[in-house]
Amino acid sequence: MPVNIKTLIDDAQCYGTVRELRWPEGCQCPFCDSKRVIKRGFDEKEPAKQRYECKDCSKRFDDLADTIFAGHHQPLKVWVLCLCFMGLNLSNKQIAKKLDPNRTDVHKMTTQLREGVVKKSHK
Repeated sequence: MPVNIKTLIDDAQCYGTVRELRWPEGCQCPFCDSKRVIKRGFDEKEPAKQRYECKDCSKRFDDLADTIFAGHHQPLKVWVLCLCFMGLNLSNKQIAKKLDPNRTDVHKMTTQLREGVVKKSHK
């Protein structure tokens, strides 16, 4: 019986991990760096994605704002799996076969992930 690997990854755990890695000292605004932030519910399409509002600059944002994961149609767990498969040296074609998005999507994702890793290592 074939198993869809995407069903084995928990959305809430992916978002929880992003929050812990991104804000180890607690959530802060990506626009003004204020820690005076309040929770403003969850995303309709991705219920594990927390929304926030900054009490200092009044801007609203979510867990993925100002990250390489923001603004894309693929869910966070697909990005996480893509990153894992990249670590296993799978080709874009192999990753697309496992994750089900088309090869063009996978190419864009792997390119962005590689660029993000390079940017992070140069800081």
